[in-house]
Order: sequence, then C-alpha cells, then structure tokens
Amino acid sequence: MPFANLKVPADTLTPESRKKLQDAVTDAFAHVYGERARPNTLVVLEEVPDGGWSLGGAILNAEVLGRS
Repeated sequence: MPFANLKVPADTLTPESRKKLQDAVTDAFAHVYGERARPNTLVVLEEVPDGGWSLGGAILNAEVLGRS
C-alpha cells in the first residue's frame, strides 16, 4: 500500500487545498504504480504547530516563514 505522510504548517490549508494536495499525491502514486494503487493509497496530512519546526537548530515560526 503506498503511504505518504506530509507535514505542513498548521492553519495554512483550507479544506479545498487539503483535498487538492491529497488528490495530487494519490494521482502521483497512481501515475507511478498504475491505477491499481489508487484505492490503496493512504495520504496523511499532519499540521505542525507554529514553532514546531527547526532547521539547523533554528526554530521556524510564522514570523520567520513570513506568515505573521
């Protein structure tokens, strides 16, 4: 079963954009593995709270990411 676990900044996706992202990932797996993969593709979107990211030891928050 194809599985994708995507982590995105919290409160950055609307229900419509969330569905669009999930559909795009499912489409990508189906493109690579064939349509037989589509009904078995699992896509999990996890929202990471502000300040829950770091890169090279630096905390990435809304201000750093330009969302404040």
